[in-house]
Amino acid sequence: MPTPHTRAYGQYCGVARALEIVGERWSLLIIRDLVLGAKRYDELQTGLPKIPPSILSARLNELEATGVIRRRVRAELDAGLVYELTQYGSELDQILLDLGLWGARSLQTPAADDVVILDSAILSLYSTFRAERAEGVQVTFEIRYDDRMIVHALVEDGVVKVGEGRFPGAELVIKAAHGSALLDVMSGRLTAADAVRSGKLAIDGDVTDLELFAQLFHVGAAPEPATGIVVR
Repeated sequence: MPTPHTRAYGQYCGVARALEIVGERWSLLIIRDLVLGAKRYDELQTGLPKIPPSILSARLNELEATGVIRRRVRAELDAGLVYELTQYGSELDQILLDLGLWGARSLQTPAADDVVILDSAILSLYSTFRAERAEGVQVTFEIRYDDRMIVHALVEDGVVKVGEGRFPGAELVIKAAHGSALLDVMSGRLTAADAVRSGKLAIDGDVTDLELFAQLFHVGAAPEPATGIVVR
């Protein structure tokens, strides 16, 4: 049954039930931020800077009531209470990656107050990775969004591992502080050479490695919106 705070659709349908569980505003972003590991309440607040504390508490209670997350006290004395996905909640991992890739196709220039958080940056590389293009490939990338947020990706024969921080000796370092330039390269709206030549992206390495990055991590173009009425 839906929790007292969720709206029921009145349909005996798996899609409707899924939306009753995770369709409330902020719920999927909370789950996104737990995909990479357990977090304390204040860590969730940091990753969702615009969520009101009362809404965060309500969503956590709702997701716990439906078996998606659970609370746990870590053994470390200073860790305290954390929230983590249950096995049921972890089954949303691939769904979230697919949804993130689908949504990325419609991303345009970020608004002035839009933020990129660490977990989102890491998951975006997992969601856009094309394993079939990486067979036999061994390469390491470091992406610097700014001095405070750096991630790295290790590609080895069709498998990618993404993590936080610098990677000494990476074949390519991408400095991606300029708006949506990296996304434009990944989607083919901007060539690697033009991105570097124009200064929209700065790199330490060869532009051919940036071209390889765009082949391995790809965002398809969003379909053009239909106009008028389709007649068949």
